[in-house]
Amino acid sequence: MKHLDLIEQVGQGMLTLVFILVWAFGLVTSGYAADPVREQYQKVEYRIPMRDGVRLYTAVYIPRDASPVKTYPFLMQRSCFGSMPYGTDQYKATLGPSPRLQADGYIFVDQDVRGRWASEGHWTNMTPVVSDRRNPSSTKAIDESTDTYDTIDWLLKHIRYHNGRVGLWGASYAGFYAMAGSINAHPALKASSPQAPIADFFREDIHHNGAFTQVSLLAYPLFGGGPTSPTTAPWFSKDWIQTGGQTEHAWHQQLGPLANAQPYLARNAFWQQTVAHPNYDAFWQERNILPHLKKIRPAVLIVGGWFDAEDLYGPLSSYKTLDRHSTASRPMLVMGPFGHRGWSEETGHTLHNDLYFGDSLATYYQRNLEAPFFHHYLKGAGDGKTGLPTVCLFDTGQKTWRTFSQWPMPNSQPLRWYLTPTGQLSTQITKPTGFREYSSDPAQPVPYGETTLTTEPDFSALFRYMSADQRFISDRPDVLTFQTDVLPENLTVGGEITVRLNVSTTGTDADWVVKLIDVYPPDEPNHPYLVSPKTQLAKYQQLVRGDVMRGRFRHSFEKPEPFTPNQVTDVTFPLQDVLHTFKKGHRVMIQVQSSWFPLIDRNPQTFVENIYKAGEADFKPARHRLYGGSVIEVTTLP
Repeated sequence: MKHLDLIEQVGQGMLTLVFILVWAFGLVTSGYAADPVREQYQKVEYRIPMRDGVRLYTAVYIPRDASPVKTYPFLMQRSCFGSMPYGTDQYKATLGPSPRLQADGYIFVDQDVRGRWASEGHWTNMTPVVSDRRNPSSTKAIDESTDTYDTIDWLLKHIRYHNGRVGLWGASYAGFYAMAGSINAHPALKASSPQAPIADFFREDIHHNGAFTQVSLLAYPLFGGGPTSPTTAPWFSKDWIQTGGQTEHAWHQQLGPLANAQPYLARNAFWQQTVAHPNYDAFWQERNILPHLKKIRPAVLIVGGWFDAEDLYGPLSSYKTLDRHSTASRPMLVMGPFGHRGWSEETGHTLHNDLYFGDSLATYYQRNLEAPFFHHYLKGAGDGKTGLPTVCLFDTGQKTWRTFSQWPMPNSQPLRWYLTPTGQLSTQITKPTGFREYSSDPAQPVPYGETTLTTEPDFSALFRYMSADQRFISDRPDVLTFQTDVLPENLTVGGEITVRLNVSTTGTDADWVVKLIDVYPPDEPNHPYLVSPKTQLAKYQQLVRGDVMRGRFRHSFEKPEPFTPNQVTDVTFPLQDVLHTFKKGHRVMIQVQSSWFPLIDRNPQTFVENIYKAGEADFKPARHRLYGGSVIEVTTLP
C-alpha cells in the first residue's frame, strides 16, 4: 500500500504527524518505480521459511547484469515497519542506505520481521535474545539472530550470482535488527551497520532513565503489536490518537495523569505492558541487547546523530560495549550533527533548528565512510585494514569532523563545574553549604520546546529540541541557571558527562533535569541560512546536552525509593556524550529544573507505586533545594 493511502485512512487532522512518523520509521517508499532502480535491478519476492516453519516476506532486488562472472554481495535490511511497496511490479524509489551504494551494485534484500506486515508469526517489541548457542538448529529458541541466520542461509542457497558475502544495515528500529542479527551470526555475514539502533527501551525512545517520554504516546499505535495475519495494509490506522488541533503542550496537559491515556490505548498491548512494568524488571531487562554484544564476528559500523531525540543512547552504548567485549568486530563509530536518520538523506545545507553546521554532510558520510566500509568488507579485502578512522565525530561547536583512535579519548582531561549558590558556574571547589531553591508545580510544568506552545502535536518539536534555544524558559522561577564568565579561549568538551547533585525536596519524589548550554555572545551575527526570520543568534542559548533522572530510581532502576522530605541526598546520573567546542567569547550555562513537559511525563512529586496509575490528587507542588557542592563533571580535549 502506498503511504498516501495510509494518510487518507488516518484523517486530515493527523497529516503532519503521519508524514513525520513514516519518515522517522522508514515507511516512506513510493509505489511507483524510479527509473534507475527498475532499469538497474530486477525485483523478486519470497516467503522464506524459518527453522520453526514461520515464513517471512522478503523482497530481493538483483542487479540485472549479475552473472557467473559478475557477482554481487547481499546487503539486507530487516524491519518491523514494512518493506513497501509490495508486488513484483512495484519498485522502491531508492535502494539501500544511500544512492552511492545503490549505484555501486549490491543484491538488496528487504524483509518484514516476524509478525509484522506481510510476514507470518508473532511479533514482540525488542525481541529478547534467546538463541540456543549449543544447538543452532533448535526450533525452541527463536529470536532475531536465528531469523537472520536462517534468512542468510536460504539466500545463499536460492539466489544466483552472489559472491558469498552478506551485509546488514538498518536505521532506527531496523538498527536494532541489524545489531541483533550480528549476534551468533552466520559465517557469511561479514559487515553490519546498526544506525541509530535501539539498545534499551528503559533508557531511550520511550524512557529516559526510567522517566516516560510522554510525546511517544502518539507513536504507540506503531509499536502496539502486529496484524492477526500477514497483510500489506496498515492495521493500526484506526488507533491513532486524535488531538483536535490543540497545541502539543495543551493537549498533553489537558490529558492529565497518564492513567487518562488508557481509553486511547485500551487495545494496545505494548501500552498495557508499559503500564504493568513501571520499573526495570525482567520484562525490560531481557529487552536490553547490550549484555549480548560479546564475541561479535562481523565488522560493525555504528552511526548516530548528536541531535537524535529518539536513539542517542543506543549508538553510543552499543559502540562502547563492542569496544570492550567484541574487539574482533573492529567497531567503528560515526556521530554527526544530525537528528534521527538525518545522515540518510542529503539536504544540502545541514541545519538543526536555525543552526547551520555545513554543506553536504550526509553525502560526506555516505561517500567517505559508509560506502568504503561496505565495499571493503563485502567486495574488497575484507580484513581490518580499511583505511577508515575508528571513530569519526562531528564537533558541534567548531562545526567540523574529527577522527579519533578511541572513544572516549584516554588522554582527555577532567574538568569539574560547581553549581554555586550565587548562580556562578565555577571551576573552583566550593563547600557543600548554601543552596538555591525553587517551587515545582506539576500543574504548571516547564515546557521542553517553545514550538510546543504554538503548534499542534506533530512530533516536529521532538526532532528539534536537542539544539533548541533555551531563552524562552531561562527566566522562569522554576528553572535554576548557572553560568561561567566569558570564555577567554576555546574549550572543547568531549566524552561522557556526569551529574552529581546534592538536593532535598519537601515531597517524596522528584525529577531532576540538567542541561548543558552554549551561550552565544551578544554580537553573534545571523547566517544566511536561517529558517525563521524571528531567530536572532545573538545571545542564543543552544542546548548541547540535557537529560532527566527520575529521583525514585537514584539508587536502583529495579527498586525505586521515596525521598525523605527535607533530607539532603545525592542524585548522580550520566548525560550522554558530546563533542562540542565552546568558543572564545561564549559562556557555558547549566540549567536545573524538575519538569520537561511533555517530552517527559510529570512526576507527581509524591511517591506512588506506579506513576502510570497515579490519580490527579497524587500530583502536588513541592519545593526543591540544590545545595553547594553539586557538580557537573566533564572531560576536555585539546
